[in-house]
Amino acid sequence: MTTAATAAPRSTTGPRSTTARRLLALGRAEAVLLVRNRTALFTALTLPLFLVFALKSVLDQQAETNPGLDVDSLLVNGSVGMVLAFVVYYNLTAAYVARRGELVLKRLRTGEARDIEILTGTAVPSVALALLMCAVIGGFGAAALHLRAPANPVLLAVGLLLVVVTLMALAALSSAFTKTVESAGITTMPVLLLTQFGSGLFFPLEIMPDKVADVCRLLPTTPAFQLVRVGWFGTDGSAAPTDFAGTWATAAPHLVTGGIWLALAVWGAVRYFRWEPRR
Repeated sequence: MTTAATAAPRSTTGPRSTTARRLLALGRAEAVLLVRNRTALFTALTLPLFLVFALKSVLDQQAETNPGLDVDSLLVNGSVGMVLAFVVYYNLTAAYVARRGELVLKRLRTGEARDIEILTGTAVPSVALALLMCAVIGGFGAAALHLRAPANPVLLAVGLLLVVVTLMALAALSSAFTKTVESAGITTMPVLLLTQFGSGLFFPLEIMPDKVADVCRLLPTTPAFQLVRVGWFGTDGSAAPTDFAGTWATAAPHLVTGGIWLALAVWGAVRYFRWEPRR
C-alpha cells in the first residue's frame, strides 16, 4: 500500500520588507559603525559634556551682572541644545560624508530603501544617542536643581522634534560641501557657532541688545530651541512663565519661523545632497 503526500510549498522569500524594517536594519548597521569609530563616539559623548561645564561658568558670570537671570533653567536648556547640535548635526554630517566616500550610500540606492529612508536610517544612532543624553541631562537637572515639571509636554516634544529634523536636514546640506570627514570640523563650524552664540544657548536672548536679539530669533535653530524652553519652563525669556494654554501663544511665532527654516533646510538638502564622492 502506497500513500501520496502533497507537501505544502515552502516560501522562498523572507519577511516582507517594510519602512520600519529597513530603518531598523540601517540604524543597526550605522550603530555598529559608530561604536567601532572610537574617535567619533568619544567626541559625541565627551565634547557636549565639557561644554556643559563651560556653559555653567559663563551663565554664573552673566548672572552677576544680570540679577534675576534663571541660571538653572538656562543651564538645562543650553545643555540640551549643545548635545543636540554636536551629537546630531556634527556627528551626522561626518557620517554622511564617510558613508558617501565608502560608496555605501550609492550602493544602498540600488536596493529597496528610498532616499529618505537611507538618510533617516543613517541618522538613527546619532538621534537616539542625543535624545538619551538629553533625557539624562533633563532628569538630572530636574532632580538636582528642583526644576518645575514641563509646562507643556506636547510643546516640548514638538520643539525637540523640530530641532532634530532641522539639524538632520542641515547635516545633509553641510555634507554636500564637505569633501572629507576631517574637513567636517571646518564646514560645520558656522552652524555650530551660530547655534551656541546666536540661539540663546551660551548667551540668553534676554540679555542681548534688543536689535541683536531680534536678529538672533530669526536664525535657523533659534525657534526650535525656544520651543523647547517654552515647553518646559513656560517662557522664552521675554515674559513671565505662563500656564499650559498661554505657552501656545508664546510659542506661535517660534513655530512659524521654525517651520519656514525647516522647509528651507529640507529643500537645500534635497537640492544639494551628494550621493557619490566629490571629484
